[in-house]
Parts: sequence; C-alpha cells; structure tokens
Amino acid sequence: MTGPRSALPDPAAYPVPFEIERDAGPRRYLLRNTGPERVDGVSLSLLGAGVMPASAPSSLDPGDTLEVLISARDLARSTVLVVRWFRPGGEEYLWRVSF
Repeated sequence: MTGPRSALPDPAAYPVPFEIERDAGPRRYLLRNTGPERVDGVSLSLLGAGVMPASAPSSLDPGDTLEVLISARDLARSTVLVVRWFRPGGEEYLWRVSF
C-alpha cells in the first residue's frame, strides 16, 4: 500500500530540447537545440558497435547545432547515441537516441 497522494498537481514535464537532423546521414547528423534556453556541458557517447570521434563538452544556445559523425555497419540495429546536458539551474539530463 502506498501513502496518500499529494493534492498538488505534478509539474509539467520538461521536453527534450533537441532534435536530430538526419538529412546529412548516414554518417553525419546534426544535433539542434530547439529549446528556449542555453544548455551546457553537452556531451555525446555511444552504446553499441558504432564509432564516433571524441569531442569536448559543448554549450548550445537556442538554434545552435552540434555535428555528430558516427560510423557503424548497421547503425539502426547496433548503436544508440546518448546525449548528456545541463540546464541553467545545474540539473543533469540524458536522452537516448535510436537510429
């Protein structure tokens, strides 16, 4: 049994402030900040068999893009991109991208 529920509504969900532009693929993608605020410490990592050049964490203002180069034999089946960033208040977020 759980405790009593709060009478306060849940705060609105924070939407992921990014989109992946796939037009440049199959090896080149653009990560675009579509949110209303600057995000800092943007870093990328791969899970699976793909390969990607290392890069230092970046800051992206609204509308800015970050180029992502990924090589993999079957990217859609073998690799997941993980995007990590910090909001202005210091909260850390992760977003998993499947191809």
